[in-house]
Amino acid sequence: MNWHRVGAGEFVYWIAALLVFFLLPQYLAFATSVLVSALFVMSLDLILGFAGIISLGHALYFGFGAYATGLATFSGWTEPISGTLLGGFSAAALAAITGPLVLRLTGLPLIMVTLALGVIAFEGANKLTWLTGGDDGLFGLQIAPLFGVFPWTMFAKTSYLYVLAWTFLMFLLARRVVASPFGVAIQGIRDNSLRMRLIGTPVLGKLVQVYTIGGFIAGIAGALSAQTTKFVGLSVLSLDTSVSALVMLVLGGVGQLYGGLIGAPVYMLVHHIASQWNPYHWMFIIGGLLVAVVIFARGGILGMADAFGRWIAQRRGAAG
Repeated sequence: MNWHRVGAGEFVYWIAALLVFFLLPQYLAFATSVLVSALFVMSLDLILGFAGIISLGHALYFGFGAYATGLATFSGWTEPISGTLLGGFSAAALAAITGPLVLRLTGLPLIMVTLALGVIAFEGANKLTWLTGGDDGLFGLQIAPLFGVFPWTMFAKTSYLYVLAWTFLMFLLARRVVASPFGVAIQGIRDNSLRMRLIGTPVLGKLVQVYTIGGFIAGIAGALSAQTTKFVGLSVLSLDTSVSALVMLVLGGVGQLYGGLIGAPVYMLVHHIASQWNPYHWMFIIGGLLVAVVIFARGGILGMADAFGRWIAQRRGAAG
């Protein structure tokens, strides 16, 4: 229930994200991709960190949203806001269909089934070349100017602010979910599902609901990816996309919502710098960073920051 309180650090995060637009205009395309990844990772945190649903196939909903928006654009539906919502609701519908089937499982069986669904979707998209473009993907998407006024330029000014606005709105949605009695219930299911069943909580129904919300946010992220890059390729459904999101979440901190919003920029910045330093062995840097965080900061970067804050408070208390 602490999510009802707004911390000062939250203002710093969103103000910093807005300042990027003014201070780093030459990096707006990269910053836009960071925000899309952060939004996708936040959707994973909602189902993993708060509901305890371990998935290696979450890219299924990211990719489904991207393809839904891309195909709609090809058919002439170029209005951006409705196109983004289409991607979100399409992914949510898919999550609502698959959720009752996969969420009856727990542990390793759940991990393997979600992984299998992701692989099936990837191979299906690869074979349905008449629909998805196969290896070539859907390219050259044409999006109408935002509100009929703001064009999508190569400098990504419209793209960045558009994605930032969606990220903030989806964060408010996720925050509302986890701060509600429903959010408390899914955290109870995460901690002890048997006890929640004994007190009469419809465990499967609650899990399907949060899974659907997570799918919706992931679909929004996928739609934004399609619109801002004007391309949808097989990578949006790949296992690498799911695993990268999981790594970003662990780096930032699981179960904190801001974990994805912090972990994605850190991961992508380290990736960008390390790949420029050595394009063949950059994963060593990522792996070393992940090992260090897991060993020395089990709550991720945010957990480490919280521990440091408590240490400073204790020192001040002792000094006083």
